[in-house]
Amino acid sequence: MTETKKRIAVYPGTFDPITLGHEDLVHRAAHLFDEVIVAVAGSTNKGTLFNLEERVALAKGVFAAYSNVKVVGFSGLLMQFVQDQHAQVVIRGLRAASDFEYEFQLAGMNRKLYPKLETLFLTPSEQYMFVSSSLVREVAKLGGDVDQFVSATVVNAIKHKLTTELSQ
Repeated sequence: MTETKKRIAVYPGTFDPITLGHEDLVHRAAHLFDEVIVAVAGSTNKGTLFNLEERVALAKGVFAAYSNVKVVGFSGLLMQFVQDQHAQVVIRGLRAASDFEYEFQLAGMNRKLYPKLETLFLTPSEQYMFVSSSLVREVAKLGGDVDQFVSATVVNAIKHKLTTELSQ
C-alpha cells in the first residue's frame, strides 16, 4: 500500500493585523491543501502595532474553527521554516498588479533556495482587493472605523492597543 503525501502549504506574513483579505485567502487555501500553516513572521523591519505573540494569538483566534489550519510564529529564513514544516507550497496573496513584480522576484529567490518549493499566488475576493494591514493600521490610528476590513476580535484588539498606547 502506498502512502499519500500530506499536502502542506505555508502562508507567511506579518499579519499586523490579520485582515479579512488574509482570512479569505486562508479559507480558499484550506480547501486546496490538507494543512495550511499561517506563518506569522517575527523578525520584521516593519514597525508593527502588535508584537509577535499578540499577532499569533489573534490569528489563532480567527482560524480556531478550521481543523486544517495551524498558526505558528517564526523568525529567520522562510525557506528554512518551510522545510522544517515539510511543506511543498508557499501561498502569496496578490491584490493588484503592483504586488506582482516583488512577489515574482521573491518566488524566484525562494525557488533557488529550495528547488522543491512551489509558490501559489491567490487573489482575494473583490471586496478585499484594496485591504492591507498597513492601511488598516493607518485608518485605525487616525480614528477611522476598520470594522469592514478586520474581524470583530481584531477590531477590539486594535482599539485596546491604541487606547493603551495613548494612556502611556
